[in-house]
Amino acid sequence: MFTTRFTELVGCSIPIQQAAIGGLATPDLATAVAQAGGMGMVCMYWSPPGVIENVLDDLREQTSGIFGANFIMRFVDPALAHEAVAVAAARANVVEFFYSDPDPSLIETVHASGAIACWQVGSQAEAIAAVDAGCDFIIAQGLEAGGHVRGRISMLALLDEVLETVDVPVLAAGGIGTGRAMAAALAAGADGVRVGTRFVGAVEADAHPKYVNALIAAKAKDTIYTEAFSTGWPDAPHRVLRGCVEAAETFQGEIVGEKQLLYIGGKRPIRLFEPISIRKSETGAIEAMSQWAGESVNGVKGVQPAADIVRELVDEAEGLLRRWG
Repeated sequence: MFTTRFTELVGCSIPIQQAAIGGLATPDLATAVAQAGGMGMVCMYWSPPGVIENVLDDLREQTSGIFGANFIMRFVDPALAHEAVAVAAARANVVEFFYSDPDPSLIETVHASGAIACWQVGSQAEAIAAVDAGCDFIIAQGLEAGGHVRGRISMLALLDEVLETVDVPVLAAGGIGTGRAMAAALAAGADGVRVGTRFVGAVEADAHPKYVNALIAAKAKDTIYTEAFSTGWPDAPHRVLRGCVEAAETFQGEIVGEKQLLYIGGKRPIRLFEPISIRKSETGAIEAMSQWAGESVNGVKGVQPAADIVRELVDEAEGLLRRWG
């Protein structure tokens, strides 16, 4: 079994962090990954403190494993930010931030409430800023990643730059969906890996079946790095399946479907080229919605329990590292 600075820091037995893949990262998925020995994640950035409290309290009742809460601070009400982060940090093992500049005051709030803080970064400069802000570990996200992409160079190139300049544990993210890719990242010096696209195909995820089937049918060449799905979130590059961009470009109308609001109930329309996580409850032209996919999409060969995904990644990575070593 792996032992790295990351596993020692956070207390999990396997150096795998499940990515906070929007509304697809359900508490059930986070629980399954945590129970399998990795770190499960849930997204909390759109939720008021009361909802965060309820969701994470329920999650803690389901598992004694390691899990974290993810925040994209640009979508958090500034007046509630520190309260929301404090509520999460009092319940989760880790509080993670992404797609905003590292903020020392937020890290202080995390630490004051007893949790570990991390930042997902896309450059060497941002990694240094995150460590200077007080982060306990960081995630280096390369250009291969699915969903919104902070990195501008490949994962291995970024990992090399980051490892040269920081002394905290570093997880590698982007293009990791197989044990071979996991082994390569660990061999290159990463303390663990962050896996997103592969977990979209987990039984416990809330991904729409049409979206999952599109992932299963896709290869790395079928993904595209683009800014197409920028309605409501401009200037934020992302990686999706090429087919959904083509479908959206030919779609007639401004509303592609309807979205069920997570945790708070109710529905709202989905605008054309709006970035969303396509959950089972979404209705409409699923093929024309933002089908996030990293270059690791080839690893999604079917729908599997999250524990099986973790086991496959670990078994293959361990075997390869023994052979290489």
